[in-house]
Amino acid sequence: MNYGIAIFPSTDLKDKINSYRKRYDPHYSIIDPHITLKDPFVASDSEINEIVSYIENVAKTSPPIKIHISRVSSFHPVNNVIYLKVNNTEELSSLHEKLYEGPLQHEHPYNFVPHLTLAQKLSDVEHADVLERLKMVEAEYEETVHEFHLLKRDEESDRWNIYKTFTLGKEA
Repeated sequence: MNYGIAIFPSTDLKDKINSYRKRYDPHYSIIDPHITLKDPFVASDSEINEIVSYIENVAKTSPPIKIHISRVSSFHPVNNVIYLKVNNTEELSSLHEKLYEGPLQHEHPYNFVPHLTLAQKLSDVEHADVLERLKMVEAEYEETVHEFHLLKRDEESDRWNIYKTFTLGKEA
């Protein structure tokens, strides 16, 4: 089975992000707006119990995380993804690193750039146009998150669903 680990923002922020994703992100119906903490990985039914136990320990020793969004940015020219930049804090970076250790240990496929995707899979012309428009949108936002989620990909629908939620800083 395919799994991933992510933070979902508050409903208010999700709604704002989805107002853009509906138009500019073909993955809109596959997964809610999120900050990826761990890229997709494969685990068997027997492995997932050990992984869940490990993540529970990570969660209870990690504090809640203040999320500060500062601007709209892009991964261009590597790819045409437009996103809200999430400032990388010590707490966020530490949680990300812990989720690549123990039974979750494997090489990082990308550098950790915390973000919330607004648009992707655009042509170069669309990308340039949409990026300029979105850079004019007020992007300053702050909130504290108290939980993160282990997601499981539904093979039939291709949708990512919450498999288990972990609360930061306390016993589950």
